[in-house]
Amino acid sequence: MLTQTVANEQDAVQAVLDTWIAGVEQGDLDLIARVVVPDENTVWIGAMTSERLEGWTALRAALEAQDAALSDIRIEASDVRMRLLAGGASALATSQWTFAAQMGEQKLAFPLRCTWVLEKRGDAWLLVHFHKSVGMTG
Repeated sequence: MLTQTVANEQDAVQAVLDTWIAGVEQGDLDLIARVVVPDENTVWIGAMTSERLEGWTALRAALEAQDAALSDIRIEASDVRMRLLAGGASALATSQWTFAAQMGEQKLAFPLRCTWVLEKRGDAWLLVHFHKSVGMTG
């Protein structure tokens, strides 16, 4: 039974990550808002040097700017791993992304390494933090 419970919670966490990706690909901020805490004391760290965002308002503005600058966003997630923490009240997930998009006439594609922190609030899992970095080849 315990293993089934963990599997169910991991499925729910995966659904949050999938919803985030769908929201980014579709430019649907309302979809993203369903899986993110609306708190203003959170910190979100993106792949660019300037992407240290504090709070939902800043995150939303960054996502709006990304949507305005990029089109045809495609995200392929791989190597997704997760662990339930604090007796199942929080979770940590990591993944690898291939992020591809169009910026004007230029095609973009780069690897990202992602770390996600989620908290269970009531029956819902919500993102409380992410950190993304560009995976450099060398």
